Amino acid sequence: MKRAILSVTNDLYTDPRVDKVARFLQRNDYQVTLVGRRYGDSPALEERPYQTHRLRLLFRRGPLFYAEYQLRLFLYLLFHRCDVYVANDLDTLLPNFLISKMRKKRLVYDSHEYFCGELSVVNNPVSRWVWSHIEKFCFPKLQTVITVSQSIVDQYEQEYGIRPYLVRNIPPQHDYAVTETRASLGMPEDRFVLILQGNAINEGRGGEETIEAMALLPDVHLFVVGNGSSLPAMKKRVEELKMVDRVTFVGRQNQQMLYNYTFLADAGIALDRDLSANLRFSLPNKIFEYIKAGTPLVVSNLVERRHIVEQYQVGVIAEDWFPEAIAAAVRQLKDHPDYYRQCQEHCATAAQELTWENEEKVLAEIYVSLPTP
Repeated sequence: MKRAILSVTNDLYTDPRVDKVARFLQRNDYQVTLVGRRYGDSPALEERPYQTHRLRLLFRRGPLFYAEYQLRLFLYLLFHRCDVYVANDLDTLLPNFLISKMRKKRLVYDSHEYFCGELSVVNNPVSRWVWSHIEKFCFPKLQTVITVSQSIVDQYEQEYGIRPYLVRNIPPQHDYAVTETRASLGMPEDRFVLILQGNAINEGRGGEETIEAMALLPDVHLFVVGNGSSLPAMKKRVEELKMVDRVTFVGRQNQQMLYNYTFLADAGIALDRDLSANLRFSLPNKIFEYIKAGTPLVVSNLVERRHIVEQYQVGVIAEDWFPEAIAAAVRQLKDHPDYYRQCQEHCATAAQELTWENEEKVLAEIYVSLPTP
């Protein structure tokens, strides 16, 4: 049996993509270990069919965290042999790259975003210099690269002459059970309910703009499900606008509960702004989670999400990030029930095609068909 170690910098609790990859490998005769970190407030992990290991670190964020994690991950990989190393995102690549070269083992780089185009990297000259040099050192020597959107595939091919595999972050076909009701989740029965979900509701993700639009939608209720650095400012603005009774903040949820919130909402929000290349190229998993739940979308006019909405006719594109444009897009769904029902029907059709099982066919080419050295 081949052994694979997958590494991430999060605490494993809400990372459906790496969980899906780990389960795929486990079903295909790999002994899998998923390595991440543990916060002081990290919830316990549910039982999984593969091994997990969470590193306890002294630092939680910033340069010291990344430096500590690189060293700790390098040491962990050094003393745990395997056949395939899977680095998820650039912040785990260097230790995996060095160990894979030392061991002469296969390395798969799974880039969940265009990391050097991420807003916090672009706006920090030191961070940009460090990560771009790590990428330029490692990337040209990589044999197997995976990424999550066609735009990022094209960008990496343009920069490095290496064409990554495309594996989008799409939910599996099996349905989560709807175990909750609007009443049990505190959702009003008499209002149009929006959901904004995500584990990185940060600057540029459209959270602040959605709050401003809510001031123009007095008969709409917004649920923000997840976490991120923008939440304190969003909560403060909700209080200033006296909308506490119409905007509900819910902490991050496991996939089962997240599906319940999404299924019971009327429309899903994905209004990332064009503030960096990473945001411009992004195709977040929430897009597909909304579709799977039959929840029509309100999305920003960025290339990847525009393509999905236009191809499958599953929602509305907000032409700008002004509150008036976002509110108008919401009303296009809320005030036109026939069009709304069509979008719901198209979600059901699209969900049959947009499945993780279809994406796994690409993973089979990488992990099953190709021999491990």
